[in-house]
Amino acid sequence: MSKDVQQIQQQVHKGQFAPIYLLTGEEPYFVDFLTDFLQNNLIPEADRGFNQVVLYGKDCTIEEIVGQCRRYPMMAERQVVIVREAQELAKTFDQLEVYLKQPQPTTILVMAYKHKPLDKRKKIVKSIQQLGVFFESKKLYESDVMTWIKDELAQKSYKIEPKALAMLVENLGTDLGKIHNELSKMYLALPAGAVITPEHIEMHVGISKDFNVFELRKALGNKNATKALQIMDYFHRNPKDNPQVLVNGQLFAYFSQILQYHGIQDKSSANVAKLLGMNPFFVKDLAAAAQLIPMKKASSLIACLRDIDAKGKGVKFNQSTDSLGLMKELLAEVMG
Repeated sequence: MSKDVQQIQQQVHKGQFAPIYLLTGEEPYFVDFLTDFLQNNLIPEADRGFNQVVLYGKDCTIEEIVGQCRRYPMMAERQVVIVREAQELAKTFDQLEVYLKQPQPTTILVMAYKHKPLDKRKKIVKSIQQLGVFFESKKLYESDVMTWIKDELAQKSYKIEPKALAMLVENLGTDLGKIHNELSKMYLALPAGAVITPEHIEMHVGISKDFNVFELRKALGNKNATKALQIMDYFHRNPKDNPQVLVNGQLFAYFSQILQYHGIQDKSSANVAKLLGMNPFFVKDLAAAAQLIPMKKASSLIACLRDIDAKGKGVKFNQSTDSLGLMKELLAEVMG
């Protein structure tokens, strides 16, 4: 969990409450996490029936929110007003400025504004920063997600093998909500202290340990045509679990990393990992692939992928948009 999230949690546990919390940003997981945390911790459970109101942006107005905030708590020190999906109020959000000029001392207002950040230059944001807590949930990069997964597992006394970690990120992307749900399956299936392996991912998440994007990238990087073709055929027969668009995106990122690797002077594992935003464990495989795929070849493979992606979407004419046929085009380019 991020330091900002932990800081908010610590302050609440100490009884240090802000009159308003604005939770915003592109990554909805942390916004939802903090909203749930505040909903369950700002006032005692016994007081929530009368003194905690949960509203939804699409079903209310700023005027109604302010009206709720102006109320006095019933037989309690304070009341809580929580507005979920506050981004639905984007057009009128600035009207909240009226309330911020004279907030109710016994009210805590929580605004959960997801999927997009509010412009920090806006007067309303600056007012909230001065008066209360402004939390921005930024989209994580792949390397950040890997770190987040390991930290989350460590808090539950679990560890994870590098390949299993790569399988999760390669197939689930940077969607922390999805990843959290899959990790929850591990907590139920495995005892605390366990090391999560590719076999566990295959069994409990449903991602094949042998036929996944990570293994396809590795096979192409090693110019192992037989293995690559087997994985491509598996993807073709299981399109729902392996959408061509997502596969293309992962392969594009992979060959882009190889291209970038060639341009890095200091090729130490730590430096490459830092510059490319990847786990140091996989730098060795990337270096090996770069030996077989020179810079010019990497560029041609990126161009080939763009062409394949366009054909698959029907943008460019092709006799067949069959996913396996298109992947064979890439394989031919790799081996050529």
